[in-house]
Amino acid sequence: MAIRKIFGGGPRFAADWLVVGLGNPGEQHARQRHNVGFWTVNELAKRAGTQPKAQGSTMHIGVGHLAGAKVALVKPKTYMNLSGKAVAQALQWTGCDLDHTIVIYDELDLGPGALRVRKGGGHGGHNGMKSVVASVGGDFVRIRIGIGRPVRNGEPTWDPEAVAGYVLSNPSGDEKRSLEETARLAADAVEAIITEGPDAAAARYNRK
Repeated sequence: MAIRKIFGGGPRFAADWLVVGLGNPGEQHARQRHNVGFWTVNELAKRAGTQPKAQGSTMHIGVGHLAGAKVALVKPKTYMNLSGKAVAQALQWTGCDLDHTIVIYDELDLGPGALRVRKGGGHGGHNGMKSVVASVGGDFVRIRIGIGRPVRNGEPTWDPEAVAGYVLSNPSGDEKRSLEETARLAADAVEAIITEGPDAAAARYNRK
């Protein structure tokens, strides 16, 4: 069911689709692994001929055209663990429903450069997704970009301190290039979701 809030007879940023990249705001976080969702929105903004700008206290938003549709592109101004507040407001401001909402974020349990498209599901322990699912439910399309887990003594680790340090650090070299390529593929997947649906996009773009 659509979540709507009317401004002067219609949504403030009316769009056919809402695309949200998760990340942390500020230049100090811009190149970190945790911000690959922002990287993808930046790529989509170039393609759509728009530039997300600060609106209110929760988001940067820009509206442009992708794959024949009017698309609102959003980067939350909240920190990652409050992302749901921005997504809920973006749904109100755009008039979109969850069937026409795509959320893009990093995934520790996929290797660097992996990509997964899926409709619906849980939060998988991701702090940003916990907030989004708690705020609006889980019936949206999600694109996960693999960043891999940090390694300690040659083995993947779930230690919260190690994980926090890893996701909030900048990749370099081949890893950085791989993530940048995957962010561009994620942007391609967004366009495929709009034109063909999430199942067709998953069949084409999901990769290990």
